[in-house]
Amino acid sequence: MSNRNKGIILLLLSAFGFSLMAAFVKLSGDVPTIQKTFFRNIVSAFIAFGFVRYHKERLFGKKENQKLLLLRSALGAVGIVLFFYAIDHLVLSDADMLNKLSPFLTIIFSALFLKERTRLFQVVAIIIAFIGTLFIIKPAFSFDVIPYLAGVFSAIFAAGAYTVLRVLGSREKFYTVVFYFSFFTTVVLLPFVIGFYEPMSAKQWVYLLSAGVFATVGQFGITIAYKFAPAREISIFFYSTVVYSALISIFLFGQIPDVYSIIGYIVIFGASLYMFLKNNEDGKKQAI
Repeated sequence: MSNRNKGIILLLLSAFGFSLMAAFVKLSGDVPTIQKTFFRNIVSAFIAFGFVRYHKERLFGKKENQKLLLLRSALGAVGIVLFFYAIDHLVLSDADMLNKLSPFLTIIFSALFLKERTRLFQVVAIIIAFIGTLFIIKPAFSFDVIPYLAGVFSAIFAAGAYTVLRVLGSREKFYTVVFYFSFFTTVVLLPFVIGFYEPMSAKQWVYLLSAGVFATVGQFGITIAYKFAPAREISIFFYSTVVYSALISIFLFGQIPDVYSIIGYIVIFGASLYMFLKNNEDGKKQAI
């Protein structure tokens, strides 16, 4: 099997993992968002800890990378809390698609903070994707819009985390980064969980622990996938999460996205497909 196909399969597996994570988070019901985030991360921390110890790497990375690791973890922690809030209050596929704005926002942040050159087609794709979000959010200037804004801001913070990851690059092993992020989030959220803990049923425990396992599958899958093939060649396949989430929304929760949301999905997916094709076209030109 070619490396590209391995990357595609891993990305599809990662997307499936993240979709199941979101489904289990929603299934866990009226547990506070902070508590859900805590359990998702403590499971990831234990699994990543095993990988770090097995490979005999440093648990908390190198001294010179501490600021970057802290920044990546802080941004990621806020992003995931907001994402879980959106999952709890929106149709699952709406929350998922809003979170998928992060690749477009990463382009903006990379241009602003890393001084990476932004191409015209990327600007066009960002504008198209933004128009797509308006179809999903359907701005009404009421409290109903808050969960949608949480979804958008979850993408903003995720994009910030991914931008920092671009700087970290090969400086740290992926399992060290995952452990650092999961451990950081667990420690930061622990006082809130202790102070506002809500008792959970056995079923809710199973759902949240399962969310942590599948989040780890998603995290490792996407990280390893990009080691087999460049993002420009395979990133489009990560949008399969929206298909998974839409099917889960319909069959598991009986939530059917409205027509405007579906138009928004198509517009955002179209923007990502356009960017994907242009990136590949540029890659072939550079190879020649």
